[in-house]
Amino acid sequence: RGIKMLNDAIKVTGELRITLTNPEGNIKQEVVVPNLVVTVGKNFIASSMVKTTTNSPAAMTHMEVGTGTTAAAAGDTALQTAVASSRVALTSATVTTNSVAYVATFPAGTGTGALTEAGIFNASSAGTMLCRTVFSVIKNKWSTASRLYYINFST
Repeated sequence: RGIKMLNDAIKVTGELRITLTNPEGNIKQEVVVPNLVVTVGKNFIASSMVKTTTNSPAAMTHMEVGTGTTAAAAGDTALQTAVASSRVALTSATVTTNSVAYVATFPAGTGTGALTEAGIFNASSAGTMLCRTVFSVIKNKWSTASRLYYINFST
């Protein structure tokens, strides 16, 4: 008698919600785009299931924006063209049922320009990228921007 393997496929998907507000807090623009959880991000998720003091990866802690326009691909490990000094600490990370919501707020003057990509990382520089999203140009010059990533797990 052998051990019968149970095969239960879990799909990891996500979306990015970007909200630009003016100095008074009024919403100027809101965009929702699909997100790609990259291969190293999926490996991060799998490694997180084995909690030991020697091999557990650091938690996702930062979001970064950039100006790259190449489509997100499973093999991506960094943004194509990160904007200098645009990696900011997450303001929250919340687990609800089968999803995780990562929120970062970019103050006015941080991550400015014609932005077209964003990613979630587990370090303030370098580190592991969980996901990458490429989107139509969003101009963020004098606005405060909140970015909310949803990572969903489903079968």
